[in-house]
Amino acid sequence: MSRTALILRHVSFEDLGHWKSVLESADYILEYIDNGVEELDSRDPLAPDLVIVLGGPISVNDKLDYPFLSDTQRFLSKRLELGMPTLGICLGAQMMAQALGGEVVSQPRVEIGFKALSLSSSGRLGPLRHLEGVPVLHWHGERFTLPEGATALASTDVCPVQGFSFGNTLMGLQFHPEVGSGGFERWLIGHTLELAKADISPENLRQQALLNGPLLKKAGQKLLRDWLAGFAS
Repeated sequence: MSRTALILRHVSFEDLGHWKSVLESADYILEYIDNGVEELDSRDPLAPDLVIVLGGPISVNDKLDYPFLSDTQRFLSKRLELGMPTLGICLGAQMMAQALGGEVVSQPRVEIGFKALSLSSSGRLGPLRHLEGVPVLHWHGERFTLPEGATALASTDVCPVQGFSFGNTLMGLQFHPEVGSGGFERWLIGHTLELAKADISPENLRQQALLNGPLLKKAGQKLLRDWLAGFAS
């Protein structure tokens, strides 16, 4: 039986990546919404079987400049209260964390590039176990605190909470497991000003993606398959 997945996207190049084929293989019908451009308030947040909130270059704390962020938080809060399957990546995870009562704050320094996670004991027992020792893509200058009652899944030296879950149906990941080497050039083009400001070489990131992308793709797809299987009926 087909199920529906609503994908909230903020910039075109931060899409589902290699997760798209996993969702389609699991018989999800995918619908993208360009968040902030297309109307979200008129949508029933409980209608989709699954909601995935993708990343983007703005802060969840910029609600005065980007009012749609408040709409998104209201939308998510209704799903999260009922534990309906919801997954957030980077900005999306920060939105989930804030909606669940956590805080989103600046980091001492930006974290951009490929680096392995330190998994918690819970992380090693769940879908993130596939990422053990695998360099994943980090691309953020803010981080979130662990919402009350959530389970911490992973960390890095810069970011104490790289992922959290509530049961089997809610998960927020600060990093990008959906990205491999394919299409990565779009990230370098889209984030050129941020890379220049942080004095990070695009060529260095390009080579990191070529080296780590294939392994991350394989591990990231396993992660998503396991997570989906955790609440499949």
